[in-house]
Amino acid sequence: MAQQEKAKSLGHVVVTGGSGFLGNHIVSLLSERKACDKITSLDLRPPPNPVAGVAYEQGDITDYDSMLKLLGRLQPAAVVHTASPAALNNKNTQMFYDVNVTGTKTLVRAAQDSGSVKAFVYTSSASVIHDTISDLVNADETYPLIMHDAQPEYYTTTKALAETHVLAANRSKSHPDFLTCAIRPSAMFGEGDVQLLPPGLSAYYRGQTKFQIGDNENLFDFTEITNVAHAHHLALAALLATYDRTQRGLAAPLDNEKVDGEAFFITNDSPVYFFDFARMCWAAAGDKTQPNQVWVLSKGLGLFLATIMEWVFWIFKLGKPGLTRQQVKYTCMTRFYSIDKAKRRLGYKPVIKLEDGIRRGVKDALFRGVVIGQPPELKGKRDMVLDEKR
Repeated sequence: MAQQEKAKSLGHVVVTGGSGFLGNHIVSLLSERKACDKITSLDLRPPPNPVAGVAYEQGDITDYDSMLKLLGRLQPAAVVHTASPAALNNKNTQMFYDVNVTGTKTLVRAAQDSGSVKAFVYTSSASVIHDTISDLVNADETYPLIMHDAQPEYYTTTKALAETHVLAANRSKSHPDFLTCAIRPSAMFGEGDVQLLPPGLSAYYRGQTKFQIGDNENLFDFTEITNVAHAHHLALAALLATYDRTQRGLAAPLDNEKVDGEAFFITNDSPVYFFDFARMCWAAAGDKTQPNQVWVLSKGLGLFLATIMEWVFWIFKLGKPGLTRQQVKYTCMTRFYSIDKAKRRLGYKPVIKLEDGIRRGVKDALFRGVVIGQPPELKGKRDMVLDEKR
């Protein structure tokens, strides 16, 4: 269905968090594809690199009156809601709740009350079904959400609560023509990344590539950011196509075809052993470490060392250590997903391969100079040959 509607404009689309990592990629992709009549980015902060032709608005999604006024003025056909605090900022639980839960509920209400919004796509997280301990093997959308006391990560609880609210708003009694869905990306990385690639690359410049924690037999799903933006585009097109069909009195999609009211896992469809991904990133930056040079530490020893480091850093107020127990757990866990549902219902398939995304993302991170310990001459040198720098 999304493919059939490919040539049809999506109308006016508002993207929240449009100055952020994912939001900016969605704005850029929709603009590049000329998919909309108009694109408006809504964020608390101005864009670092504005996209030509895109309108930029600043506003607080937790403020209902201002959101209703804004959407009433803009009259968009659809909203893509990506705005969220960074997951790594795990100490500010109140901010997580205010933005992810209260902000999402406020934005849904304002979108419904605006009178123009037909489709609402929410950016959830693949972590909403994960307890951070158990392995996930080819997990799909039938797995239950894990929240509250069963969920160690409060950020994930707030994402799950927000997703639940968004999906419950689909075809509600008060707004039967308001269609929603949720996209659950796993471990996003790529150009503009600040959370995954830069910290990983800093290990290379600290000389830590000859150490490995665990046996590296755990598969993990990493997702290039353009693919996540592509999935949002497909979801948006599918919702609007469904809306148009129902407005014309045509039959709604069958249960095994429908997009509205549904959640979708999105990955690169190529799970990789965790340390293989890290070594691909390091190699893209110039690392020459050979497998026979690597010292393998057990998960137990890694947790022991991380515990000591966390205590030392806490006692002496040194900030965040270079190795934490959470990092060790993620390094050694298996976590990959089935995206069969997204393939069938959205027509999704990755548009950027994992290897290509790594090369582009590493090059971009070093160009921006956001990797701690990188040679200063790499900043701003997009065409520099990286493997000659070590």
